[in-house]
Formats: sequence, C-alpha cells, structure tokens
Amino acid sequence: MSSTKIPFTIKNWAIDDRPREKLLQKGKLSLTDAELIAILIGSGSREESAVELSKKILSKSQNNLNLLGKQSVSQLMEFKGIGEAKAISIMAAMELGRRRRSEDAIENVKITSSNSVFEVLQPILGDLPHEEFWILYLNNANKILEKFQISKGGITGTLVDVRITLRKALELGAVSLILAHNHPSGNLKPSEVDKQLTLKLKTAAESMDIKILDHLIVTEKSYFSFADEGLM
Repeated sequence: MSSTKIPFTIKNWAIDDRPREKLLQKGKLSLTDAELIAILIGSGSREESAVELSKKILSKSQNNLNLLGKQSVSQLMEFKGIGEAKAISIMAAMELGRRRRSEDAIENVKITSSNSVFEVLQPILGDLPHEEFWILYLNNANKILEKFQISKGGITGTLVDVRITLRKALELGAVSLILAHNHPSGNLKPSEVDKQLTLKLKTAAESMDIKILDHLIVTEKSYFSFADEGLM
C-alpha cells in the first residue's frame, strides 16, 4: 500500500470546516484570520492543511496582520507549501486591506486635532520601510481637499520641493496645509533637517497667504506633532 500523502486541500475537509462554505453560511465575521488566509492559498502541503499552514504563517508574524503585511514574497515562500503565486495572493490581500483603511480614514474627514491627522495618515505611512513625505491640503472648514505624496525617499530621509507643494495648494484652492512624514526607525524625535524644512515651507506658504497648521512625524503606533510641541 502506497504511503504517499495527498495534499490536504479544502476539498478534503468536512463541510462545516470549509472556510468558503463557512463564510457563505455564517458570514465573513465567523472566520478566523487563519481561515481567511486558507481561502487565499487554497491548499496546504503534504504534511498539513491550509488552515494549519496559515496558522504557522500568522505565528511567524506574531499573529499580527500588520506584521504579516510587511512580509516579502521571498519571506512567505520560506514556508513549505507556499509558492510564488500563493505568496503574491497573500501580499495582494494585505495591500488591499491597507488601501481600504486609507480610503475609510479620509472620507468626509474634518481635521480637528493632531490625532485626527494621525488617523488619516497612519494607514498610509505607519508600516513603510522607507520615508515618504505627504501633504494634507485643507479648505477653510479644515476639511481635506486632497492628500498628496510629495516625495518618496530612502530609509533615513526624503526631499521635498517647496514649489510643487505650493503649486498644488494653489491648484486646489487650499487655505492651509498639514505636513507629514514617517520615520521607519520608530524614532519620533524630529531632526534638525525636519525643523529646517518645516520653517522653510512655513515661510514660503505665508508669503502666499497659506497656513502650515502642523507637521507630523508618523510611526506605526504613535506620532509627534510640531504644533502640539510648540514648534510651529
């Protein structure tokens, strides 16, 4: 009798244990994170089911979807049973989730505090491995007209073009701006370059009757506000 094992796919499971059927019968909220990932990958390896493999993948990321979203294709392919196609499926799902959070955050947002800025920008900047500089353009009711990536840099810095920043403000009819960039290191302390750039943008904007309300440094879990700290 052959001892060769057959890959343990979702089709081998009892009806009540199949994530697709469970989602249809009981709704998406009834599924665990591992079951949702199991739907994405479809099958496990010869030694374990798709759910067991998904639990292992989640465990490697401390059962944290934000950490899972930072995994590369090559890192995901280190798991036996995860090929390139499955790794890409997982990455695509994580990115869709990130973009959804970003779109939910900006809808009808009125900026009332530094924390409301953080809620808008954390899904965009919080877990990036490199620095990006973004501008929130606001109307006279402090509602967001547009959020705009002004530059993208390396691990330790990014450049900002003052002319592009203010031209965009004039095009949108913005009366005020909020500056923001992330620190991938997690360090919230502003550098001298951060302070000098803030002053440069503030001075240039004031000459055009546009206010710079704040500059936020964003990390995955927290932020630093120039306005809150009296640096504006």
